[in-house]
Amino acid sequence: MKLEQTGIEGVWVAESMANQDQRGRFSRLFCSREQQDIIGSRSIVQINHSVTRSVGALRGLHFQFPPHAEMKIVRCLRGRVFDVAVDLRKGSATFRKWTSLELTPENRRALVIPEGCAHGFQVLEPDSELLYLHTAFYAPKAEGGVRFDDPMIGVAWPLTPTDLSERDLHHPLLDKNFEGIVV
Repeated sequence: MKLEQTGIEGVWVAESMANQDQRGRFSRLFCSREQQDIIGSRSIVQINHSVTRSVGALRGLHFQFPPHAEMKIVRCLRGRVFDVAVDLRKGSATFRKWTSLELTPENRRALVIPEGCAHGFQVLEPDSELLYLHTAFYAPKAEGGVRFDDPMIGVAWPLTPTDLSERDLHHPLLDKNFEGIVV
């Protein structure tokens, strides 16, 4: 597995190597030993799967507040998505900055998103499927979000966002008094 740091501290790209022969392909999607420097003492406690049908559909930007903050490892199993991590950590040198990565089954990449960062994605091919590995259990009372079009963040989505949930449409915009999440 190849690991590459992005421009945001703690946000990594994990690329699986593939073994291929006439039968097909085999890739390791997660290895705690190979990702020890990133995962640390955390454990994967929940694995989620999403299917998003329409091109342009957008999910996010989501996070969980402490003490339920979570690291996520996000990988595309089918289709193609524009995946985004936004740094919302108080005191971070990259506070309110974002990074993105195109995820496909063919590029075998995953985005590792640490606690205190929001996550969202936009579908670039129909019926795109994502696999999420989480280091904390889902806690509905701890869920948070930031609007996908927040001007203080300025994510440059590749397509006009469509098909957003009511929840995602009503996430708040950051205001000038927002100092970040303490993780």
